[in-house]
Formats: sequence, structure tokens, C-alpha cells
Amino acid sequence: MKCKVEKSKISGIVSCPANKSYTHRAIFLAALAGKNSRVDNILLSADTIATIDACKKFGAEIEIENSSIIVKNPIKIGTNVPEINTENSGTTIRIAAGIASLFSDEITLTGDSSLQKRPMQSLLDALTSIGAQCYSTDGKPPIRIKGKILGGDVTIPGNFSSQFISSLLICAPLTEKGINLAIEGNLVSKPYLDATIAVMRTFGVSVQTLIPYKKYNIAPQIYKEATFTVPIDFSSLALLLSATTLNGEEITIKGNIGNLPQGDEVFIDILEQLGVSVIIDDDEIKIKSPEKLNGGKFDLSNSPDLLPPLSILALKSSKPIEIINVKHARLKETDRIAIITREITKLGITIQEKEDGMILESSGKLNSAELNAENDHRLFMAFCIAGMYVGDCTVTDPESVKVSYPNFVEEMKRLGAKIQVTK
Repeated sequence: MKCKVEKSKISGIVSCPANKSYTHRAIFLAALAGKNSRVDNILLSADTIATIDACKKFGAEIEIENSSIIVKNPIKIGTNVPEINTENSGTTIRIAAGIASLFSDEITLTGDSSLQKRPMQSLLDALTSIGAQCYSTDGKPPIRIKGKILGGDVTIPGNFSSQFISSLLICAPLTEKGINLAIEGNLVSKPYLDATIAVMRTFGVSVQTLIPYKKYNIAPQIYKEATFTVPIDFSSLALLLSATTLNGEEITIKGNIGNLPQGDEVFIDILEQLGVSVIIDDDEIKIKSPEKLNGGKFDLSNSPDLLPPLSILALKSSKPIEIINVKHARLKETDRIAIITREITKLGITIQEKEDGMILESSGKLNSAELNAENDHRLFMAFCIAGMYVGDCTVTDPESVKVSYPNFVEEMKRLGAKIQVTK
């Protein structure tokens, strides 16, 4: 499928979706905590449904009521587990791998063709070092894991994905010895690790920080029944803010920001550096965008999901936008650095691609184009927003938004965007 996108101006009120990362973590931890645990204001999308289904395969009984899930019975360590298909969700398969290592019988975890390209070897090596038997082809899904891990000392590199570390943290308290975790090198996406620890704390488990982002101790503990409310998703908010910066007239974005750690909240600071005025009032966000944006140099090491919404702002920038320290964006659903370079160049942006980022500069003349999102939800949304600014563009793979923002196209159309889905 494709979307035909015409030059558009948007106005009105839009609600920001709930946070996908917190939804994943809270569902897993509620399912481990026990009966009557619940998670409110969840994002119900293809990825989070994959997490709910994984928990059910692990033996949990979960009910969905509107935007909440209630755990009727928790995950049963030791139950017979059929193959778990995590579809396109990297977070699901990585956290599920840690939980699978607590089981004595072999468990197979797999996913769709895109997920089967994503690396798992560092996590598999870490689990093997504390007693798991792990099998895969070239360190990628499908994977087979047989426990039971006992815990102990674990070392894992931090430069691939913080999801590996989150997986180890979540399973650690349920091991016999607990886990002493050492992270080698520079940890990417640090706020996602903070998010995991925050949700674990809600469900009654403490993580001892010995050296931040380097060494942690998690003693044997039990997850306790709790209720967790998911905040808004700053990754989705960044896309809405980019849409407003490029195409907005009078847009009000509603959502409870909360005080839980989110790396992507730095996008507010980025916009202000670019010359955008951001007004936050209670649960509302409004912005005032200048005729032309400033350029700047931006380090996205802790917020790789900001690469798509930031890169398209080069369309309106009078100076270059340089993005650095985001090499791990190449390991997302797609190689986002390569695809953004290939596609946004079509619109009239000159891009110097680097191994860990890019420099984008407007040529002064924008062109209509067909943009291939490669079935990547964040790229599809960013390319649609760019198409609304340039006009007469086609963007592939609208169905990809089911992963994180299922009603994105409908919401944009409601605000006045000229988007038509075609086959």
C-alpha cells in the first residue's frame, strides 16, 4: 500500500499516544508480579499486543479492558511454553529471551522477516555465561533458549542496545543468586535503562546502582502486585511536534508528560535550539515556529528514535543540521541512517552520510518524490510529514504504523492533512 500526500496545513487538537517502551516493560512486569496487577493507559498496538501474547504463552492470564490490562494469573515459571512469535517487536523478543532463560525446558522465540535481521548475540552470550543454553543462526532470531539460569556475574557490551541490559535486569531478581551486572564500553540509549529500573521499582524490586550505566547489583527478590500508569510517548510526540513545526497553524497537543525518565524529551530542547518556541501548560503543548529554522549539531546517542523527526526539519532549516552518535539507529527496524539519506535526498536535501550520523542541508529547491519507508513505522510517519511540507509525494507502507501509532493517518487527516491511502 501507499499514501498520496499533498501539501497541507494542519490545525486543531490532537492527543499524544501512550508510551510504547513503558507499555512493554509494565506489561511484562505486571505479568511477573501476580494476580490483580494492572497497567493503565497502555498503548495498544501491534508491538504491545506481541508482548501481551508472549506473556500469555509464558502462562499468564491477562484481560484487556479499554486502555488497561489486568493480570488475572501471573507468568508460571516452569510451565510448558509453545513457540513465541514476537512479530516485529524487538523489545518483546529481547525481554522475553531473559524470561525464557528462567525456564528449564527449551523455548523458541521468533518473529517476522524484519525481526530476524536484528542482532541478539550479545544477550545470548550474557545468558549463556550464567547457565543458559542458547542457539541461533548468526546470533539472530529465531532463537532457542534453555535454562535455568542461576544468576551471578554478567558482563555485556553497552554499544548495541539497552534492551539487552533491560532484559537481564528484569529476569535478575528471579534467579537464585541474583545478578551482578557489568556494562562494557559506552551504553547507548541510557534513559531506556532508567525507565526499566523505574518500572521495576513500581512492582516492588530494587536495583542497586554501583556505578551509573556501568555496574548494577540485583539481589533475589519477588515482584509485587501494583498498578502502573503509562505516560505519553515522547517518540510519538516528537513526530507530532515536527508535523506542527513544518505544517502547523494552530495545533494543541494534549497528554500528561509525567515525571518518568524518557530520553526523547530532549526534543523540546532541540526545537528551542532550532528557534521554535515551545509552550507547555499543564497537559497541553503548543509551539510557534519561525519562517526558517536554525541549524545545529545534535547528539542522539540516548535518543535514537529522534533521528526521523529531526532529519525532516532540514526541509525548513536555513543552516545545516548535524546529527551525531546515533550508529545504533542502523540496528532498528531498518538501517535508518541509510534509508533517510537515500530518501530525503530525493526531496532536495543534501545529505552527507556518516557511520554514526549525518549532516543535512537544504539545497533551496524542494522536489516531490516517491519515498520508500521500507515498512518502518517511524520512517513512514516522518516521510508523510515531509510530504505534507513539500507536496505531491507518495509514501510507501502506511500499514507499518500499527506498530506504534495505529491511527496516525486518520489523526493527520482529521487535522486537515491531505493524505489518501491507495493500493
